[in-house]
Amino acid sequence: MKKAQLKTFNGRRYFSLGLILLVFILLFMRAVQLQLLDAEFYEQKGIKTQVSVVEIPAHRGVIKDRHGEALAISTPVYSISANPRVILQHPESIVSVARILQLDPVRLRSKIESRAEKYFVYLKRHVPPAVAETIMHTQLAGISTQEEYRRYYPAGDMLAHVIGLTNIDGEGIDGIEHAYDDWLHGEPGKKRVLRDGKRQIIADIESIEAPKQGNELVLSIDKRIQYLAHRELKRAIQKHAAASGSVVVLSVATGEVLAMTNLPVYNPNDRRNAIHNQMRNRAITDRFEPGSTIKPFLLAASLERDIHSLNSVIETAPGHFQYGQLAVKDARNYGQITLPTLLAKSSNVGAVKVALNMQPANIWSLYQAVGFGQLTGSGMTGETEGELESYSEWNKLQRATIAFGYGMSTTSLQLARAYSVLANDGIRLPVTFIAHQDPPPGTRVISAATTTAIVNMMRGVVSAEGTGSRAQMKSYSSAGKTGTSKKFIKGGYSEEDYVALFAGFAPYTNPQIVVVVMVDTPTSNGYSGGMVAAPAFAKIAEGSLRLMNILPDQINTSEGQIVLAAGGSQ
Repeated sequence: MKKAQLKTFNGRRYFSLGLILLVFILLFMRAVQLQLLDAEFYEQKGIKTQVSVVEIPAHRGVIKDRHGEALAISTPVYSISANPRVILQHPESIVSVARILQLDPVRLRSKIESRAEKYFVYLKRHVPPAVAETIMHTQLAGISTQEEYRRYYPAGDMLAHVIGLTNIDGEGIDGIEHAYDDWLHGEPGKKRVLRDGKRQIIADIESIEAPKQGNELVLSIDKRIQYLAHRELKRAIQKHAAASGSVVVLSVATGEVLAMTNLPVYNPNDRRNAIHNQMRNRAITDRFEPGSTIKPFLLAASLERDIHSLNSVIETAPGHFQYGQLAVKDARNYGQITLPTLLAKSSNVGAVKVALNMQPANIWSLYQAVGFGQLTGSGMTGETEGELESYSEWNKLQRATIAFGYGMSTTSLQLARAYSVLANDGIRLPVTFIAHQDPPPGTRVISAATTTAIVNMMRGVVSAEGTGSRAQMKSYSSAGKTGTSKKFIKGGYSEEDYVALFAGFAPYTNPQIVVVVMVDTPTSNGYSGGMVAAPAFAKIAEGSLRLMNILPDQINTSEGQIVLAAGGSQ
């Protein structure tokens, strides 16, 4: 019995020893396979888990004004991200990174937990380099940093509407940034990096593809003139308690936009509290009826067709005129007047009678020729074309109201382009925000003789007897036209809300710039274009010409008479 038990015990012992020996042999063989036979395979696999390819951000192109002043630049920042699968295993990392980023740790943990199955989640975008450096030195598990660029606008709110914005990924979404996004944005590069067990980049291995930096863009904008226009528009709006306004300054010789500003405005460097009403570029998006600023073009259409001459007499007595249901009024009874007086006094009665003596097609064709009802071609995001219906659609009432700027609509930029045709001897140029080396070719749309006649008439508008006398300047001559249009509201036109306008150019003897001032809903210290917009025009135009080093062409005598340098007087 004992021998049988002993034999059984020895059998079990040998079996166990044999089993253990077999395990050791298998382990030894596996070790040989791993360390010798498959060593290269697993070495490469290990490298792949630590080596990865990452993007190298590209620097977006700088935007400059015509004199080389930076208007938009890209500054280096960092974005902080996490690997939820890793960081959730290290709760202390969540608390630490929340403290550094000044975030609520409870909300941050909830955000990470909601993406627990992901490998990547942004914690905070565009943090300063100093903050990112603190995080990198802390070496928190599951936390990574990525270098990026953030757009910065040195001019602040003064040029916000023109330059526009980029989104958090550096893509242009408004203004010049959007219109020229393809030119400005760069192409990211690629590099191979080595990461540690916490997925932090610890070394660059090699560059795969170098980033292609964005192109520089030089605008036609003159930052000095922009500042001047912005300041004077703000003063006008404050003085007259207006709702909003815009100013456009164009180069007569090139069609370049030298300045464009609007109010209200926002700070593009801190847009957290910006609202849509502040972010709209009113000079190209907001339409208004041009009022009496359209009259020079009405008279030009009449002169072009030889329907009227400078000496034609228009009967405006007794100062009002009934045309169907339309009651047209002048400020007073001007009696019999010629075209120059009609323009200087801005007679609505006279304008309607001129229009009714013409074929609607003649009026429409000239309005369209100078650009009303069409985009200016500036390429700016959000530009509207205004409204100018075909003459075939005009009803009896519109045939009359079109004479003094009702029944159609325009924008500040569109109105400036139309006036540049008069200032440029009847030649229309394309409008641009990009600085030109050479003037582009233009298209003649009004004869030189007609243009000269209209410009001479517009000189009378800014005389002491004209509606735009406040547009006179001390050192430079000017010509232009006032406009005061009632705002259209539900049910008809308001008797209290107006748009005040002045459009003109200077110097009168050799026009260099066109300036359009639009003030919306002035409620204090006057409401007419002559009271509200003309003074702002004078300050903007005179200051701009000085900045452009244009020689003065007139002097004010001790008797208050304005004498042109060429010897002419008014």
